[in-house]
Amino acid sequence: MIMQPPYDVTEGLSSSQVEERVRKGLINGEQEIKTKSFKEIFLANILTPFNLLNVCLAVLILLVRSPKNALFMGVIFSNALIGTVQEIRAKKLIDKLSLIAAPKATVIRDGAVKEIPVAELVKDDLTKLRPGGQICADSVVLCSECEVNESLITGESDPVLKRTGDRLMSGSFVVSGDCLAMIEHVGADNYAAQITKQAKYFKRPSSEIMDGINRFIRIIARLIVPIGIALFLRQYCGTGNSLRDSVVSTVAALVGMIPEGLVLLTSVVLAVSVIRLARKNALVQELYSIEMLARVDVLCLDKTGTITEGSMQADRIVPAAGYTAEQMKKKIGLLMGALPDENPTAMALREFCPELTSEADIKIPFSSARKWSGVHIPGCGSLVVGASEFVLRELPEALQEESRKASAAGQRVLLLAESREAFAGQQLPPDLVPVGLILLSDRLRPSARKTLDYFARQGVTIKVISGDNPLTVSQIAKRAGLVDAENYVDASTLADEAAVKAAALRYTVFGRVTPEQKLWLVQAIKSEGHTVAMTGDGVNDVMALKESDCSIAMASGSDAARNVSQIVLLDSDFASMPSIVAEGRRSINNLQRSASLFLVKTIFSTIIGVLFIFLSQKYPLEPIQFTLISSATIGMPSFFLALEPNAERISGHFFINVIKKALPGALTNVVNVLMVIGIADHYSFTSAEISTLAVLLIGFTGLLYLFKICVPFSWSRMAIFILSCAAFTISVLFFRNWFSLVPLTWHLMRAAIPLAAISAGVLAGLMLFVEKAMKGLR
Repeated sequence: MIMQPPYDVTEGLSSSQVEERVRKGLINGEQEIKTKSFKEIFLANILTPFNLLNVCLAVLILLVRSPKNALFMGVIFSNALIGTVQEIRAKKLIDKLSLIAAPKATVIRDGAVKEIPVAELVKDDLTKLRPGGQICADSVVLCSECEVNESLITGESDPVLKRTGDRLMSGSFVVSGDCLAMIEHVGADNYAAQITKQAKYFKRPSSEIMDGINRFIRIIARLIVPIGIALFLRQYCGTGNSLRDSVVSTVAALVGMIPEGLVLLTSVVLAVSVIRLARKNALVQELYSIEMLARVDVLCLDKTGTITEGSMQADRIVPAAGYTAEQMKKKIGLLMGALPDENPTAMALREFCPELTSEADIKIPFSSARKWSGVHIPGCGSLVVGASEFVLRELPEALQEESRKASAAGQRVLLLAESREAFAGQQLPPDLVPVGLILLSDRLRPSARKTLDYFARQGVTIKVISGDNPLTVSQIAKRAGLVDAENYVDASTLADEAAVKAAALRYTVFGRVTPEQKLWLVQAIKSEGHTVAMTGDGVNDVMALKESDCSIAMASGSDAARNVSQIVLLDSDFASMPSIVAEGRRSINNLQRSASLFLVKTIFSTIIGVLFIFLSQKYPLEPIQFTLISSATIGMPSFFLALEPNAERISGHFFINVIKKALPGALTNVVNVLMVIGIADHYSFTSAEISTLAVLLIGFTGLLYLFKICVPFSWSRMAIFILSCAAFTISVLFFRNWFSLVPLTWHLMRAAIPLAAISAGVLAGLMLFVEKAMKGLR
């Protein structure tokens, strides 16, 4: 039944009717954007258990009037600042993306044609739709007809004819024809918004780094309170320390146990990657997606927008007997010069025959119902182009053979025919004869082959998932150089979810895939232990994008796809993917290497904290000394090392790799402290001398470990190592009072030198032992 509008179609809504609908909330409004508010961003980066724990420790230090030992809070503030700035920057970039490509809509109100913002559309508004325009809200065609591309909604790229009474879905585009349509749904009631709701569930980010760090922090969090209480009681009651010294010692042990620098380094490295990727026109909406993209081993692509440009090209023409190529091109020019069609096929034909002339007195635009278009030129007759089976009942044998070959190759075949007679209304003229075949195909992106080759070399399996004909998609993928592209399946033949999942790993190309089937495919591939990335641009991709480990959307696509995706390609060019993957690998490999520097301190501090619960000696270190060691031997070098180029493939598990590298250094530092405590009585060291000797040995071990990390040396790594050595040495010699150190007397150095030699031997032996032990476990 055709809907009746509450107005004359020449007048549209009146101002009072618009105001009434606005009062009732029947207004399109701003579409929801998946970004936090500034307040939410601020609170999320400040009010974390990690930060609150450090604030409590800093308060304890300030209460006992030792403010310099609260310097570790600088790292906490830096971490919160970097996280906040990065999220705000990402929010601003995301918010700049238009939710709908057409920012204004053409409406008829009070009898006048107006252009208004999409957000101001109200229910029952009368809109004028033209070729190239996007449908901004679900509507119903009131009069005339048009052809609509619904690929962003359904995945099907073929235009759909819409006549009076037919419904138009928001997010689709008018390909040809003009019509008047009445808005049926606004805001959250739109079809696209309803689809998006299905992807609004919370999905925990997939990240080995985040999981590893959080797992380690959870372990430390369970230990830190009992260790802190026991250590304080031991220091205050068992060693005779003052309250101030007991608090400072306990906080030093607890601060050392917290890997605050590791969290900061992770934020810095990923934030730098976000900035670098922004320069490559890639917007990162979720930090840890960089890691997941670097780990991806299966990449699911849509055909349009990734392999192809979304446009057509005329490959060649095949003249029928009695016609030449030049004659055929001239007739195509006559036809396309007169037709108003703006669809991809028409644009490809105009590009193929640029010498266009317009002399027609009858013009019949293309219709997906007729499958043909045509013109009548006085004195020349009629020209028709369209699908051969709809234009002529039977083709000559030679053209039939060419048509079969072209179809098998995935090309689109059009027939050009002519007649001396005119059209009878919208009917084909009689006595049509074939002029020749026009063979078209989707235009490949120039970078498609190079991009696919890159992923093939990297061992990433490509799956092409499309709503189009599987044979066509297969041939396009083959032209682009996709390995095993001829291994395709028509998803419409897969009866249920079980059949789709069984086909997931068996086939390379999937055609006629529904949105739900895309979701099933991603789930099936993930269930086999693969890390899956998904690219998409339409509402039909939303559920699969949300389910994937790393989702990538094109900025030119639907707002729903952009909203749920972790990475948005701002230039909608898939060619930037190799550089994005390379950036991810650089970040994660370097972070993995540098993270071991931080965990050396954390593991060592935890072990020493437990040991000093049972030892009668005073805890030998202060928080400010941990700040010196962390800054000179861990924080500064790890930051610069993490920014180096590194395109190696990621292997192994983050947590295991880091622990393996950190254990030798941590255990060596435990030995260092025990050696210092063991010889303290023999040398009659004071508490300050014990503390200074412990700092020297721990710093020396840290620099040795840094040396091992920097091998093989480059000029940049040499500079980093020398700078770290200089920073530590200068601090010990010239800023000793600030770091609670004593002068380096001969009395102190005659113990430090042999202990340093022993420390180097212990570190080398433990590195060899741990490496062999880990190999045995594997």
